[in-house]
Amino acid sequence: MLTTERLDTTSRAHVRRFVQLPFRLYAGHPLWVPPLLMDAELPLNRAKHPFYEHSEADFFLAVRDGRDVGRIAVLNYTPYNRAHDSHRAQFYYFDCEDDPEAAAALFERAAEWARARGLTHLVGPKGFSPIDGYGLLVDGFQHRPAMTMMNYNFEYYPRLVEAWGFQKEVDFVSCYANAKSFRMPERIRPIAERAARRAGLRVLQFRSKRELTAWAPRIGAAYNRAFVHNWEYAPLTEREIKMVLDNLLVIADPRLIKVIAHGDDVVGFLFAFADVSAALQRARGRLLPFGLIDLMLELRRTKWLAINGAGILPEFQGSGGNALLYMEMENTLRGMQFEHADLTQVAETAVQMRRDLENLGGQPYKNHRVYIRAL
Repeated sequence: MLTTERLDTTSRAHVRRFVQLPFRLYAGHPLWVPPLLMDAELPLNRAKHPFYEHSEADFFLAVRDGRDVGRIAVLNYTPYNRAHDSHRAQFYYFDCEDDPEAAAALFERAAEWARARGLTHLVGPKGFSPIDGYGLLVDGFQHRPAMTMMNYNFEYYPRLVEAWGFQKEVDFVSCYANAKSFRMPERIRPIAERAARRAGLRVLQFRSKRELTAWAPRIGAAYNRAFVHNWEYAPLTEREIKMVLDNLLVIADPRLIKVIAHGDDVVGFLFAFADVSAALQRARGRLLPFGLIDLMLELRRTKWLAINGAGILPEFQGSGGNALLYMEMENTLRGMQFEHADLTQVAETAVQMRRDLENLGGQPYKNHRVYIRAL
């Protein structure tokens, strides 16, 4: 018999069931990168996660004959709906055995929850913050994701979603870059540098996390302005900005974070990280007793770079700002031990950025699809 259960997020046992389900589904999978358990549990903590200061979410499990076979989260993300003048519910954390009945039951519960709040569409996967990857993987299943910044899923997941009537909303494409071939044409570099100087733009580089932290509020403010026209955009509160940056700083090498400044204002940024996926796979969700040491060692030996966050304020995109950003991508990739880079999840609606990345040598190699269905 199949049933669905609404999670009691105050119950440690319930939270553990929800968080552990993908660990069982993907046990032994060579490409899945498990999250740290403490990170996976945070979005279920209504007292600690800043999402709940303005929005609401619930979590459901599909249970067949006493065994958990699927899960889903459903969100009413108020700032997103307000920014886009929409009435959408989001689904996230969709994981399921190859069981169409269980998947349909989960989507029905999510839809029922959304309708009760006057929401008209269900869209996803789309999560609680900008560091939650968007969409289901629909192409590139042979590649490992860049840490936990992107979702990885079995090839049957899109079939389960589409069987319930979901259709494509938007694709997010990731590009592969090789350190030897990713470069800005030499004739463009001096032109871009002159344009940036005329516009009064400069690149800030950081030697320590303390220096980087001092600029964090201005980076957050720039994020809220840089992506305002993006499909996925929702303004972040101060607490959300702090949570995102605190999370990123755990594995951040300050040398890989670049800021483009105009005077004392941040007008652009580039977030790059040493890809420690291999260490996260070995840790199996736990940093202690040896996972933290292994992660620190992996930061030094990995040959992969994950670039997950690049933006420039619209008013500086035509004055050398974009070119300056791309030059910093090249400098970051070529300046240290890295041989490969994953330029993660550029929306298909960001036509110019995708074209620019391909012109610089980036090769599209993964595609994540966000789905939508009217309720």
